[in-house]
Amino acid sequence: MSANIMRGAAAVVGVAEQHYKRGEAPHSEKRMTLEVILQACADAGISPREIDGFVSYAGGANDGAIIGGALLIDELRWSNMMWGGGGGSVAAAITNAATAIATGQADCVVVYRAMSQADTGRLGYAKYHYGSHFLAHGIGSPAQICAMRTQRMLEHGGVPRTAMRSLVLASYQHAQNNPTAQGYGRPLDEEAYQNSRLIAEPFHLFDCSRESDGAVALVLVSAERAKTLRPDPAYLLAGAQGAPGGYSELIDNDLGEQYMSAGFGPANNGKPGVAERLWSAAGLGPDDVDVVQVYENFSGPAVAALIDHGLCPPGEAAGTFMTVENLTAPNGKLPVNTSGGNLADSFINGLNLAVEAVRQIRGTSTNPVDGAKTSLFIGGPMAPLVSSVLFGHEETL
Repeated sequence: MSANIMRGAAAVVGVAEQHYKRGEAPHSEKRMTLEVILQACADAGISPREIDGFVSYAGGANDGAIIGGALLIDELRWSNMMWGGGGGSVAAAITNAATAIATGQADCVVVYRAMSQADTGRLGYAKYHYGSHFLAHGIGSPAQICAMRTQRMLEHGGVPRTAMRSLVLASYQHAQNNPTAQGYGRPLDEEAYQNSRLIAEPFHLFDCSRESDGAVALVLVSAERAKTLRPDPAYLLAGAQGAPGGYSELIDNDLGEQYMSAGFGPANNGKPGVAERLWSAAGLGPDDVDVVQVYENFSGPAVAALIDHGLCPPGEAAGTFMTVENLTAPNGKLPVNTSGGNLADSFINGLNLAVEAVRQIRGTSTNPVDGAKTSLFIGGPMAPLVSSVLFGHEETL
């Protein structure tokens, strides 16, 4: 099946999110999942009984069949969960749902994820996720892994440290206009950022993602159905997932240029990688993107992801491009993480970023990019498997 057949075949018509400070969720993951799905259905103007497909991001504890039963759906036709940690395949979950619709496997698919510290514990230390050669040297957290790779990007790739700082400051600036963001009312300046404690060099405290409780849901239907439900569907123009062979923090030691990349680059045999396949399927390129939501587990990998997608130049030039002004809505050259992102808004495995990507197409973001027609969502960079999805307004079809 040609990737171009997917272009515009499905659209997001309903979104919902709940988020709380870690450990403060008022309900279980299952209840929050059900609540956001019902809210997303209400946003779409459909009955939850119409849902016949479920897709969740890796590690989710709420089986689609069980959730479907609780929602009293009429039939379950599609139910799966994406592989991969570190947020890498979170965008792929949306592509998976769109694939089910485009191929006739399902008519109405919900993509969802819930997290509650009371149910699943904290994510900051994940010894189950790393090989023994890391643990033997005391490396057992995502921050340590990504810090080493980011340091390579800074020292050998020539990317200035200021690029990371600008991304963080822009995120906090966006959060000041978003009343539901955890960073709302807590502005961050350069001095406070620089003086914050080191977590794992080169990451300071504010370079690191938040940990939140909450849940997110997105409802997808066919393009034809979407037009009957609302005037502003967010159409899936393209989606891509994968990574070069051997690109995984489970097994890598030093993969040369790949070690400091975000994983969206070419395959080992030179064939197109995730980013190039995304642009090819969409029939668009980096210059056509109006706004970006990029998963920032940490600021360094997010910068690497923007470089991998051709949105930011590599090396020293990254510092010139990555300024707070350029990254801030509404007038920046490339507004990034307009809700505040994982750094200043919330972190529900990054799926909350997809909701913001949809809101930009609708024009309902708290930091809207005027006339945005294309909205890119980039899944977790420097993860074993990475993914991206490009949303578009009806005018892009």
